[in-house]
Amino acid sequence: MDISIEEKEVSQLRESMAYLRGIVEQMDKRLNHIESELRSLREYIENSFGHLESRLWWIIGIQISTWISIVAVLIQILLKMK
Repeated sequence: MDISIEEKEVSQLRESMAYLRGIVEQMDKRLNHIESELRSLREYIENSFGHLESRLWWIIGIQISTWISIVAVLIQILLKMK
């Protein structure tokens, strides 16, 4: 009788291990999905920063050219006043 009880316990342990393996495999799939989503989000953010950086340079260029134009006009006004 001891052998059949031990066999039942071993059988139950195997079933439990199989169940746990299934759970771990599901968790692995979910984590892989989360990792891929994070990678795509990171790529999107990096691309967005690239676009923002290029727009920032355009704004800086326009601002500098505006300041140069204003200074040039002020210099001409000052020279005409003399």
